[in-house]
Amino acid sequence: MINTTALEKIIGTKIKDQDLYTQAFTHRSFINEHPHLGLSHNERLEFLGDAVLELVATHALFLQYPKHPEGQLTAFRSAIVRTESISESAREIGLNDFLLLSKGESRDTGKARDYILANTYEALIGAIYLDAGYEAASAFIKNTLLHKVEGVVEGGLWRDPKSYTQEKAQEQFNVTPMYKSLKDEGPDHDKIFTVGVFFGEKEVARGVGKSKQDAEQAAARKAIEMFNW
Repeated sequence: MINTTALEKIIGTKIKDQDLYTQAFTHRSFINEHPHLGLSHNERLEFLGDAVLELVATHALFLQYPKHPEGQLTAFRSAIVRTESISESAREIGLNDFLLLSKGESRDTGKARDYILANTYEALIGAIYLDAGYEAASAFIKNTLLHKVEGVVEGGLWRDPKSYTQEKAQEQFNVTPMYKSLKDEGPDHDKIFTVGVFFGEKEVARGVGKSKQDAEQAAARKAIEMFNW
């Protein structure tokens, strides 16, 4: 069901178990529309891939920044493995072309697609780990995501966005940012929240996330970008 030749070029290793990779790209919505195909969705592989990603990123940062304390390394890692960064990498390497989605999901190109792409990237890591081993999964992560580490560190993108936004807002505008929930969409098991960050009565940016906390952090990042802080 997937183009294994094209995928092998992306992941940099030979595919032995094609079913694993089909599962990695299968969204729950696709199964709901095509139950007769007998496919499994990718959420278990995503769970595994998330753990592999965290270990590989942690190890790489530990080696690359031997003089940095644990707190900063944690912040570096959080900035690298956040949804926006992962989905950006997933787009860059062409994972959109392999997604198995429902007709409704396939039409969505906004934030909901970012979450699908990030989750699929993690599921793909899980598939590579099971099919080709830890070293292959590690090489894939390093080649497609961890090359961003230096830019994140040197650009200060690792700072906690909410704390940094508060610091700069108080310094420049003498206000404390407030976060307000604007809407939530989707089923209970897969909600997407939209939050606005306000300076006084003025909404300065919006963020979207799979939790209110994630949406607040995304809104703070948008504010940082908008004011070029």
